Amino acid sequence: MSIAEQILAGDVRAVARLLRDIDDQMPSARDILKELYPHTGRAYILGFTGSPGVGKSTLVDQMAMEYRKEGLTVGILAIDPTSPFTGGAILGDRIRMQRHFLDGGVFIRSLATRGHFGGLTKSTNDMITVLDAMGKDIIMVETVGVGQDEVDIANCAHTTVLVTIPGMGDEVQAIKAGIMEIGNIFVVNKADREGSRKTVRELRNLIELGLRRLEDQHWEPPIIETEALKGRGIAELMDAVERHRQYLLENNRSQWEAVSQKRARTQLLETLREEALAELLRRLEKRGQNLDDLVRKVTERQTDPYTVVQDLLQCELR
Repeated sequence: MSIAEQILAGDVRAVARLLRDIDDQMPSARDILKELYPHTGRAYILGFTGSPGVGKSTLVDQMAMEYRKEGLTVGILAIDPTSPFTGGAILGDRIRMQRHFLDGGVFIRSLATRGHFGGLTKSTNDMITVLDAMGKDIIMVETVGVGQDEVDIANCAHTTVLVTIPGMGDEVQAIKAGIMEIGNIFVVNKADREGSRKTVRELRNLIELGLRRLEDQHWEPPIIETEALKGRGIAELMDAVERHRQYLLENNRSQWEAVSQKRARTQLLETLREEALAELLRRLEKRGQNLDDLVRKVTERQTDPYTVVQDLLQCELR
């Protein structure tokens, strides 16, 4: 049985090996992904974004438990900061969501950003493909939480949940970077804190002013108050997610298709960028040059990066 066949059969070890190879950018992983791709498109993808400390992991943990009670299988991709020593995720899946480790219906993988901006990693979309092909009903992606620039999640999730807490001023900071526009559902976690009602009011005012994704004017993003550690508000959050899913499926199929197109576009462009750069560097070496030589010339001001790139492209694409 091939690795792809093992994954389609739900083999956890085969999935773990492939995800490791994808994260390490092993060339062999690409051929397996080609086999798996026709078997995808069935999973519902949930994205969770927000600043560090707002409780995204706890919300994901609670929702995974509820989905399992409903008999649904769950895949979790948790994006973490990169360790400066090992290059791996600082907060690994060994220390998060421990109650799910013995549950075969839940697969958890921590990913390191490795310098990639936008809240996700270069390999996130490929890993979603694997979990989808594996047969997971729900795939939850938790962004790294580096700040307010984490808009990449909207290009791969059907429903994006923006999480904030009272007293952080997220709702004001979010406007500056446009992250408000990607939220389909807003969560005010740790709602037992002082200022919770004020945060809800300010978020509602912003939503009513139209600060939401422009291509979908018919969905009014709900604001859900939760206390994730106590499990309060989780049922309401899951109900909001289901309402948004039904909205996409029944009332606005074009938006459902738009999500699929966004993800396909992102995967296509990322793969093209990666392969084109690798091929360009290979051709450069064949001509007896290397990237270090070009870097040295730019550093010594013998040339500039713009001229180097222009010359390379003219030489290779003529």
